[in-house]
Amino acid sequence: MGAAGTANFTTVQMAERSPLAVRLFETDGVDGVFLGGDFITVTKTEAQEWDTMKPMILGAIMEHFTDGKAVIETADDDDDDADDGSIEGQIRELLDTRVRPAVAQDGGDIIFEKFENGIVYLRMQGACSGCPSSAMTLKSGVENMLRHYIPEVQEVREA
Repeated sequence: MGAAGTANFTTVQMAERSPLAVRLFETDGVDGVFLGGDFITVTKTEAQEWDTMKPMILGAIMEHFTDGKAVIETADDDDDDADDGSIEGQIRELLDTRVRPAVAQDGGDIIFEKFENGIVYLRMQGACSGCPSSAMTLKSGVENMLRHYIPEVQEVREA
């Protein structure tokens, strides 16, 4: 999909490679679709109510899988090599094994952007994007863990 099995779509145009996301965007009020390895996060516009949208979204998902359609038609293989021994590789490995599974439980993902001058830049996606507790998750949880295991890491910032 994208970074380690996720894909984030904020417009129907971005979603063209995902028949499932395109189908979900057909529901009035869908503002974003985030696909994880074993979950789907749908965000809505302020104008719509979940009570109205929920049956249509669940129906679209069930129909999609019943029809046996692909979730993503073409995969992005970034081939990020976490085993290369570099600091970036070590950061990716820790994120993939310790952080991302926990964030996925809340319907989101955390994406490594870059490591520069001791600072790790990460981007929150899905339900975690814009979540009030995401800043605390980055600072208290992720920054402390990365600094503990990788002495070169001095700080974590949202990209």
